[in-house]
Amino acid sequence: MAEAAVDEDRRVLVAADKFKGSLTAVEVAERVTAGLRRVVPDLRVEALPVADGGDGTVDAAVAAGFERRTVRVAGPLGAEVTAAFALRGDTAVVEMAEASGLQRLPAGVFAPLTASTYGSGQLLRAALDAGARTIVFGVGGSATTDGGAGMLSALGARFLDAEGESVPPGGGGLAALRRADLSGLDPRLSAVELVLASDVDNPLTGPKGAPAVYGPQKGASPEDVATLDAALAHYAEVLEAAVGARAARYADSPGAGAAGGIGYGALLLGARFRPGIEVMLDVLGFAPALERASLVVTGEGSLDEQTLHGKAPAGVAAAARAAGRPVVAVCGRLALSEAALRGAGIERAYPLTSVEPDVARCIAEAGPILERVAARIAEDRLS
Repeated sequence: MAEAAVDEDRRVLVAADKFKGSLTAVEVAERVTAGLRRVVPDLRVEALPVADGGDGTVDAAVAAGFERRTVRVAGPLGAEVTAAFALRGDTAVVEMAEASGLQRLPAGVFAPLTASTYGSGQLLRAALDAGARTIVFGVGGSATTDGGAGMLSALGARFLDAEGESVPPGGGGLAALRRADLSGLDPRLSAVELVLASDVDNPLTGPKGAPAVYGPQKGASPEDVATLDAALAHYAEVLEAAVGARAARYADSPGAGAAGGIGYGALLLGARFRPGIEVMLDVLGFAPALERASLVVTGEGSLDEQTLHGKAPAGVAAAARAAGRPVVAVCGRLALSEAALRGAGIERAYPLTSVEPDVARCIAEAGPILERVAARIAEDRLS
C-alpha cells in the first residue's frame, strides 16, 4: 500500500458513536484514526467521540475534557452501584443509564414492574452537590418504566398509598398511589438549568407511550405493558391533583416517555427537552472542531432507519452539511440505501462487512476490521 503525501490543509474529524456491544465511541475513534494513518501517516485527525444522550454519554463528555466523578447510588433493583457523571466548570453531564440502565441488571434478569430510577435522582443530587448550575440529563437505555417516580423520590418528593406509606418501587407500584407531595423537592433545582437530552419524543402513555413502545425491550409481557400503561396514567392523574394542569400537559409532551417515562419526571422538574445529539454536540464543542475539519467521519454500530430519527450520526451529518463539510460513515451493519444516506447528508457508508463478509468475525474482531475500513476511507478520500 503506497503512503499518501500529507496535505497540511486536510484535517479529519472523527465524530462517531459507539458500536454497541463491540466498541465504545472512544475505541471507534482510536481505531478509525489508526486506520486512516496507515495510509496517510502524518494525517491530522481530531477525535471527538459523540453520544445522543443514551449510554456512553458520560464517556463522550470525559473524552472531550470533562472530569469524571463517581458516586455510590442505588441500581434499578436497589443494590448499590458505582455510577459516574461528568463535570466541567458548573456544567454537569448526567447519564441516567449509569444508575438505572439495563446494563445494571444481572445478566438475563429483567424487572419491568419493579425497576426504579431512584439512583438517577441520586446522581442528579450529586451533580448539585458538585456545584452544577447547568445539568445535561441524558436519558436512554433504561431498565425502568416508573415515570421518573424513583428519581423524584430521591430528590425529595413523596408518593404515598391509601395508608400514607410510600408506594413500592417501580412502575407497577404506582397503581397503589393515592397522593403525591412534591413540596420537599431539593430547592436547588429551581436555580439550575436542566436539559432533558433524548433521541425519542414519545409521550408518557398510550399506543406510542413508554410502556407500549419500550416496555417489551425491558422484559415486559403484554400484560405487564397494560399494567404499566394504566399505572403511569394514574400517576399522571394524581400528580395533576398535586401540582395542577401542567402535570397532564407534560404527560403528552415530546420526550415524556423517554427512558421509561423518566422524561416526564424531568419535565416536572422544569427541564427543557432537546434532541440528545444536538445538546451533546453543543456540550462537546463540535462546532469549532467542525470548522477545523475538511472531512468528517461519523458512524455507529448499525446504520438503519432509526439512525435517521435523532441518532448521533444523523445529527453529526446534518451539522456538517450545514457547514459545507463532506461526511462519510463507518458502521457494523448497513441497512440504509444510498439515497437515504445522501438524504441524511452522508456521502458514503463503509460497513465492516465491506472488508470482512463474515458477520461473526466482524462482531468478534470489530476493532482490527474497523482499522481496515478506515484505511479504505483514506485510500478513497485522501490518497
